[in-house]
Amino acid sequence: MIKTPLKKHKTIKAIGLMSGTSLDGLDIAAVEFRFAGNRWIYHLLEAETIAYPKTWKNRLETAPQLSKNELTLLNTKYGSYLGEQIQKFIQKTKFAPDLIASHGHTIFHRPDLGYTLQIGNGATIASATNTITVADFRSLDVAKGGQGAPLVPIGDRLLFGEYDYCLNLGGFANISFEQDGLRRAFDVCPVNIVLNQFAEKLGKPFDKNGDLGKLGKLHKNVLDKLNALPYYRQLAPKSLGREWMEETFLPVIQAQQINEYDILRTVYEHIAIQLTNSVSGTGKMLITGGGAFNSFLIERIKNYTSTQLVLPDPNLINFKEALVFAFMGVLRMLEEKNCLASATGAKSDSCCGEVFAP
Repeated sequence: MIKTPLKKHKTIKAIGLMSGTSLDGLDIAAVEFRFAGNRWIYHLLEAETIAYPKTWKNRLETAPQLSKNELTLLNTKYGSYLGEQIQKFIQKTKFAPDLIASHGHTIFHRPDLGYTLQIGNGATIASATNTITVADFRSLDVAKGGQGAPLVPIGDRLLFGEYDYCLNLGGFANISFEQDGLRRAFDVCPVNIVLNQFAEKLGKPFDKNGDLGKLGKLHKNVLDKLNALPYYRQLAPKSLGREWMEETFLPVIQAQQINEYDILRTVYEHIAIQLTNSVSGTGKMLITGGGAFNSFLIERIKNYTSTQLVLPDPNLINFKEALVFAFMGVLRMLEEKNCLASATGAKSDSCCGEVFAP
């Protein structure tokens, strides 16, 4: 066990890294945490998103097709890339972290088969930055029979408890809320991982403000087929991955002869309906993630729900997940639980994350 000099009641400086399934880029957040007045307080000091160069986007996109040796090499090279970006960030911001917490980039996620893989070698990051690094946050939960996702509910509970719901609109939408004294959470449906794909077919990296989707026609028959997918009838805990999208979601769309504009318009409606089905209709819902900036998506959600939608400061919208992973790293180093079985379905709560000393 690596001994930590961190003290819960003193300010702890952490850098959190998040790379989402939609490959928008690498999010880096510099955060100070302190436990005071029986609650955790955070200050998001610096943050930025580093867009992936085409070479890295292609490497990560095609990684599932690599051989074992090639994937092992990519794991190390991606760790070096992360270390380089963190070093540049530290030099620019003058932020001196006590620890780094890296989610890595998900290549495989099959908790039903007992495995998940997020690359970005933690030892390489620790060596490159000369800073204690916490990585691989999902494997222990999966080993305990959990989904390994979603992980952010611990942050939702301890940092954003004033909201009835916390919704993240990233590659996939995930939501968390308190129910009967337990934090419940699950992946709702695909969002940017699908929207970006069809926006790219129309020559755009993403559908800004939903402008492309607005031009399309809603296809009720496709919408009904998407809403009828078995996943939506499953009880939580449950989670989604790229594999489900490719094997289950996309074939429903591809079986129909409709254009990309109509696909986008229909998927927007599908997302809005599934998100509304996930809440009781009362209270306040904090919305973060890249999809929060999509005004057409927010408009369609408002069309269905009576829940009050709260769009916070743009920095929090963009970097909440990176902030929460920084927090999870802090909890890991303090040897406190940072993964909730009520959210993932594991047999018990966990203190997740592998620690690497420089």
